[in-house]
Amino acid sequence: MKHRIVVLGAGYAGAFAAGNLARRLSPADTEITVVNAVPDFVERMRLHQLAIGQDLAVRKLADVFAGTGVRLRLARVTGVDPERRTVAVTGEDGDGELTYDTLLYALGSSVARHGVPGVAEYAFDVTGRSSALRLRERLAGLGAGGTVLVVGEGLTGVETATEFAESRPDLSVALAARGELGAWLSPKARRHLRQAFDRFGITVHEHTGVEAVEPTRAIAAGGTSIPADVTVWSAGFAVDPLAAAGGLEVAGTGQIVVDRTMRSVSHPDVYAAGDCAYAIGDNGRPLPMSCASAGYTSMQATAAIIARLTGGAVPTTGLKYYGNHISLGRRDAIFQMVDDDVRSKSWYVGGRTAARLKAGVLKGAGWSIAHPTFGMPKRKRRVATAPDRAGAKAAA
Repeated sequence: MKHRIVVLGAGYAGAFAAGNLARRLSPADTEITVVNAVPDFVERMRLHQLAIGQDLAVRKLADVFAGTGVRLRLARVTGVDPERRTVAVTGEDGDGELTYDTLLYALGSSVARHGVPGVAEYAFDVTGRSSALRLRERLAGLGAGGTVLVVGEGLTGVETATEFAESRPDLSVALAARGELGAWLSPKARRHLRQAFDRFGITVHEHTGVEAVEPTRAIAAGGTSIPADVTVWSAGFAVDPLAAAGGLEVAGTGQIVVDRTMRSVSHPDVYAAGDCAYAIGDNGRPLPMSCASAGYTSMQATAAIIARLTGGAVPTTGLKYYGNHISLGRRDAIFQMVDDDVRSKSWYVGGRTAARLKAGVLKGAGWSIAHPTFGMPKRKRRVATAPDRAGAKAAA
């Protein structure tokens, strides 16, 4: 019987992992199935561009995995049972259940609402394609002089505010920051960021925590009202509680706790990659939810799965966070390197050079997803023996 590998999610981590597994493992011994809720690959790093009206290339997952041997199941994951090694799904074909021998959990994350009243009802976000398209439709109907408030001073908030202000100079764009704008950046990069905000005419409300969202305004601490025809919520990310509900050991964030090889510490048949993995980086700190982390954890997880199935030594890939790459519209950006303590280094790259670097990163990520088995070896690795689940649990 073939070894059944099920990959949950076809984002940056899941799609890359599925292609890597198909590239290296023999189809005579393995069966790889990818479960994803939507038929297209979503370039999450560019959803703020989609929301403001820019058109992005659509990559059908059926085309991405055509000819690779990877099976695609379009369905939403509704449950995981690691004791029975099953995954419950629902889709156009109704409810179903998949059985696995090895599970790679890469369902990513969604917007974190933090229980703030009105966010679910009135705010928009750019964490998914459907939500970005909903925002796109709302912005398209917003006339000149309309007000847009972006809540959150992280990377997503900064990129969203600057993209909107550059693409729609007829709108009044503001950003609400709980702290100081760009506080994590080096002094020179922080000045660059502020200059960009001034150039775009973006109003910044620093040290402002939003405590409620209403249809035409946001309410800050102390009752201050900030006008907003559209509120875009970008105050962090959260993972689905499916892993915790299934009995997998999770951190306080709900992320699956994994060892250095991205293997679940509670269930050795399960691996996690991307935003849903609570992985400790080489600096001893949890990796942040990011595309870069998705790449590192995906490479480590697939390397470990392949090695354990084929009887090889499990290699370790680097788990280091190098820095932040922030788009400021289409012609400006900041590339800020960080040290091992995730503190910004004194130097940064900015302007058009940084923008071209970011464009290259985005293009490279998209290309790698569209060519999942590029460089496929002529001889694929065979599964050595049936994995000893009892022994694996004892060693975990």
